[in-house]
Amino acid sequence: MSIQAYQNAARKTESPRQTEFRAFALATRNLIDASSLPDSEIGRRAEALSVNRRLWSLLASDCAAEGNSLPQGLRAQIISLSIFVDRHSSAVMRQGASFDVLIDINRSIMQGLSPATLAATSAQS
Repeated sequence: MSIQAYQNAARKTESPRQTEFRAFALATRNLIDASSLPDSEIGRRAEALSVNRRLWSLLASDCAAEGNSLPQGLRAQIISLSIFVDRHSSAVMRQGASFDVLIDINRSIMQGLSPATLAATSAQS
């Protein structure tokens, strides 16, 4: 069995929460890699920021959609974070701002999505 077949099978069996965790892990890994590149690697740095922006834009669109089952306050916070991520990504490219804030935000989201956090939350209920 090829690695691609295994990956396809894994994607079909994962929960939406696991899919979101995987998307954040990939975007965060790209940001970490891009942050260590020299400023002259504009294309690779911009691509990492673009992937992260698209992820956050997708989340914001989902939160803005009617029928989203998340609490209204949480939806508003996610949309606000998405706006911040977009603005800070521009600052990284135009003004040389640090990638660290974006990486930290993504890591915080990943902590909330992690299976250990889900198990702890379920145990407290």
